[in-house]
Amino acid sequence: MMGTHTSGVERDSLQTPLLEKPPQSGLRTPETSEFGSQSLIGKFAYIPKLIWMFTESNFDTFVIPNTAFGILGAFASSTLTEGFQQQPTAVDILWRSPLVLAFNWYSVFLFDLSNQRYSESIEEDLINKPWRPIPMGKVTPTEARRSLLVAIPLAILFNYLLGVWRQGFAIMVLTWMYNDIRGGDEVVRDLIISIAYGMFNSASLEIAVGGGEYTDINISRGGLIWTAMISAVILTTMQVQDLKDQEGDRTRGRQTIALCMGDRFSRLSIAFFVAFWSAACLFFWDLGPYGYVVPVLTGAITAYRVLSLKTPKDDATTWRWWAVWTISLYLLPIISLI
Repeated sequence: MMGTHTSGVERDSLQTPLLEKPPQSGLRTPETSEFGSQSLIGKFAYIPKLIWMFTESNFDTFVIPNTAFGILGAFASSTLTEGFQQQPTAVDILWRSPLVLAFNWYSVFLFDLSNQRYSESIEEDLINKPWRPIPMGKVTPTEARRSLLVAIPLAILFNYLLGVWRQGFAIMVLTWMYNDIRGGDEVVRDLIISIAYGMFNSASLEIAVGGGEYTDINISRGGLIWTAMISAVILTTMQVQDLKDQEGDRTRGRQTIALCMGDRFSRLSIAFFVAFWSAACLFFWDLGPYGYVVPVLTGAITAYRVLSLKTPKDDATTWRWWAVWTISLYLLPIISLI
């Protein structure tokens, strides 16, 4: 009886293990990399190149626009911020510009480092972005993970010193939601991104004007409304970035608007909201005809391209035109002072 009972348990345990391992991806990544083969001094010299390779695709469409929001908004600090004893001069703002750029760049680096190290992301990048560092063998997923162990504490320290630790903490939580619990693959993807933009933009503005946690300078009611409007712009038009990646997104099972609602619906909605937000932002700043030229022109080019030019290469260029359009909206606070 004991022998029969034991063999039955063994047979059951073979059929239904108590602790099942998650299914493993069929993707095999190399154990060595160009970065790992460097000497200690060589690794330090390689870091700037590695940072650029991880963030290159987001630099001109994320880092530059968010930096522009802070710097350009700072020139209209009397409208967007409050608590000054003396308004910042142009020299003050330009002096702080490298700090605004640095905040956006290292925050995006953390996001990209986290995002690009997963097996699903590597498989997607082999289709959409084979020039990224992990698919090219410049760095391994393990090395990327270990880099986060150093980069995250440094980012927390820098955010504290810049007085934007609250926004920095929120950005890290949103990065975790997007990457680690796969929010970036769900329909809430654009919502997460739009909230993140609000955190990036408000922090950029505070750094540019010399505000933050340790001063009496805060974003005013008008500044909060403007920041929220830009987040709404992102929520309703950011899907433009997904048009060029539909093949890879379909392979990964990502639920983008273009795949869930259809390519045509996505393109029509982007064109509509580009026109809508161009008009709404111009109305908010109460500009005369002179203020319409740049946002209307860049918005019209973006809407035309998204409706008429539909190859992945065209969509990648349209995404950059979309970034130019958003920057044109960021110019409106300055134009309102003229």
